[in-house]
Amino acid sequence: MNGKELLAARFEEHRSHLRAVAYRMLGSLSEADDAVQMTWLKAAGADTGGVENLAGWLTTVVGRVCLDMLRSRESRREDSLDEHGASLGTRVGTDPEQEALLADSVGLALLVVLDKLSPTERIAFVLHDLFAVSFADIAPIVDRSPETTQRIASRARRRVRGDSGAGSEDRMRQYRAVEVFLRAAQNGDFEALLAMLDPDVSYRTDEAARLLGAGTDFDGGRVLAEAFCGKAQVARAIMLDGEPGLVLAPSGTLMLVMTIRFAGEHIAGINAVADEDRLSRMELTVP
Repeated sequence: MNGKELLAARFEEHRSHLRAVAYRMLGSLSEADDAVQMTWLKAAGADTGGVENLAGWLTTVVGRVCLDMLRSRESRREDSLDEHGASLGTRVGTDPEQEALLADSVGLALLVVLDKLSPTERIAFVLHDLFAVSFADIAPIVDRSPETTQRIASRARRRVRGDSGAGSEDRMRQYRAVEVFLRAAQNGDFEALLAMLDPDVSYRTDEAARLLGAGTDFDGGRVLAEAFCGKAQVARAIMLDGEPGLVLAPSGTLMLVMTIRFAGEHIAGINAVADEDRLSRMELTVP
C-alpha cells in the first residue's frame, strides 16, 4: 500500500466523525458531504507525513472548510424568495429519510438555534462544546486568539442555551408540559391531548402560517385536540423569547413557530407564526 492509499484508508476511518462535525456546523447533509469531500481533497494535496494526530488535523481542516461555507451562505442571505424557497427542498442525491433521522439524532431544535449564530460563533461553539476541541486548536480556524475564541464560544453558548434567570423553574415545568402535549399529538392520544388543554383554549394563525397550511383560527379544547391528534410529526419543543413553544423546521430550516400561553397547568392559547420578519426577531434557545 503506497502513501496515498494509506492516507485514503485512514481518512475513511475518520469519515463518519468528520461528517458529524460538518453536519452540526452546516445543518445540511448534502453540504456536510461536500465539506467532507473538500477536506479529503485538501488532505490528499497536503504533506501529512509529519501529522501525529490525523483526526485532530482533519477536524481542523473540516472546520475551516465549514467556516468558508457558512460565510459564503451569509453573503447570500439577500437571495430572492424563489431561490430561498428552492433551498427548502432536498438536493438530488440526498436521502430525505437519512437526513431526517440525522437531524432528529442531533436535535432539530438545536440545529435551528445554531442557524441563528454567526459563522464564527457556530464554529467555536460546535467544535468546543459538542466535540471538545480546545480553544487553542479552534483559534487558528477563526483567526482569533484562544482567549477571544473562548469569549466567542461563551457568547454563542448563552445564545443557544439562554439565560436561566428568575422563574426558570416554572418555565421548565411548562416546557416539559409542551413536550408531553407534543408526544400526545404525534402519538394520536386524544384523551391525553384534551387533558393538557384549557376548555377555552384558543388557536390563532398569522397570514403567513395560513398560507403554509397551519389552518385557521378556532377555539375550544376538543376542537384543538382533534386538530392536533396524530399530527405535528415534524414539530419540536423549543424556547421562544424565553417561553416554551414549538418549532416546525424540516431539515433544520425554520418555517413556523407556535408560541404557547398557559393558564395554570393547562395550555390556554397557541399562536402559529410564520411571518419572516417576526421569526427573524425571535430569540430561539434550547434548554
